[in-house]
Amino acid sequence: MMLNRRHIRVKVMQTLYAFKGSESDDLAKDQRFLLFSIDNMYNLYLLLLSLLIEVQKRAENDLKKKQNKHLATKEDKDPNKKFVNNQLLALLKDNQGLKEQLETHKIFNWELDGEYVDVIFKAIVASELYSEYMETRVSDFKEDKDFVVDIFKEIIAPNDKLYDYLEDKNLTWLDDLPTVNTTILKLLRKAKASTVDSYFIPKLYKDIEDKQFAIDLFRKTLLNRTALNKEIEQKTKNWDAERIANVDYVLLQMAICELKNFPSIPVKVTINEYLEISKEYSTPKSSIFINGILDKIVKEYEASGELNKIGRGLM
Repeated sequence: MMLNRRHIRVKVMQTLYAFKGSESDDLAKDQRFLLFSIDNMYNLYLLLLSLLIEVQKRAENDLKKKQNKHLATKEDKDPNKKFVNNQLLALLKDNQGLKEQLETHKIFNWELDGEYVDVIFKAIVASELYSEYMETRVSDFKEDKDFVVDIFKEIIAPNDKLYDYLEDKNLTWLDDLPTVNTTILKLLRKAKASTVDSYFIPKLYKDIEDKQFAIDLFRKTLLNRTALNKEIEQKTKNWDAERIANVDYVLLQMAICELKNFPSIPVKVTINEYLEISKEYSTPKSSIFINGILDKIVKEYEASGELNKIGRGLM
């Protein structure tokens, strides 16, 4: 599976942050946007995986052109086909399930934007990784796999032009990129020559509960916004409301909602998750601020018996 709970929380945060309506509005449209933005992460996964397939095709075309040259050299006529015959790339290219997914999700970007395939292909061929790999003419599956893992990690993932292209295509993809890249690397590293088709078609959510968690967290936070804001205001009397970052407000709303409405999630987990998200998405001081407020709230809930956590070790 690709999505973890933290990423779900980030997606909910972004949707709440962008929400300009009131509690009484129809939430269906925003809920659809939330689920759409999560589903879109899968498109990014398919897009990047298909880039590997396109790079292999580009290498194949390159060889054919050289072989058909009017004044072909000895090397042109009998080229080193190690990269073109890379077993892991062949596995991706021949994967029927993956082909179907690319068609279903209409991932045809590289046909239109082939210059990015060229950029990546040239960067690979110019790399030290490539020249070392091409020193021999034959390889086993492990060497082929290690090479693909290395080029993905060292050349594709950090490529600035590709990054700009993805940002241009879909702004939310930039937040998804670390998760998607990690998923792809994990799958490539663990791939075997005997890997079944479905291996490269991971599930987006771990289970149906995770998808429900996204919907519930979004709806419950929005529907209780007035009460949640009141609670935040009581705890931030010494703070100038104008100076509290908007993202922090949304994160506090979500965290308090989670403390109150999700009995199976331990208090510690909730607090840690929102602190980590604030470090990444808000101001440098946000995590200290959020931690202070949540700490006060938890103590109050404990005293008044409002924390109805279930299961062992939930504090």
